[in-house]
Amino acid sequence: MDAMENILSRRSIRRYTAEPVSEETIKQLLEAAMSAPSANNRQPWQFVVIDDRALLDAITEVHLYAQMLKEAPLAILVCGDLQRVKHQGYWPLDCSAATENLLLAAHALGLGAVWLGVYPNEKRMVGVRRLVCLPEHLEPFSLISIGYPAEQKPPSARYDAERIHRNQW
Repeated sequence: MDAMENILSRRSIRRYTAEPVSEETIKQLLEAAMSAPSANNRQPWQFVVIDDRALLDAITEVHLYAQMLKEAPLAILVCGDLQRVKHQGYWPLDCSAATENLLLAAHALGLGAVWLGVYPNEKRMVGVRRLVCLPEHLEPFSLISIGYPAEQKPPSARYDAERIHRNQW
């Protein structure tokens, strides 16, 4: 699939088969995430690969919108590494780019995935931080639920010419 087809056909997938995701595929997902652009190329991210069933289930208790983790064989937590930040305020943008790269890579590899927001919801951040034992210099940013899709969704046409302004509003 070419890049435009991948971008335009990617959808949030919340139902998965029980098939595990291979270590090679996980590495490819993380390579894609780490290829994202970042401010001053600081790459202020760390990743926690979560495939422990008890931990995936426990996350659903601190993140109420993460119920799909009960079926998912895998999740990846994207964290902002505050020790790698040069300019305050940019790490969430950098982690967003890494998250989107990971989502696009998952789709290109035949996986289903959905972005579960953690940051800036303080309750979710505290709960996820506690469950995965994050050190203080890491901020939990996003959690990506990943697995082989047990549902198919057609592309969603989201282009809206009325939202485009040229040179001025």
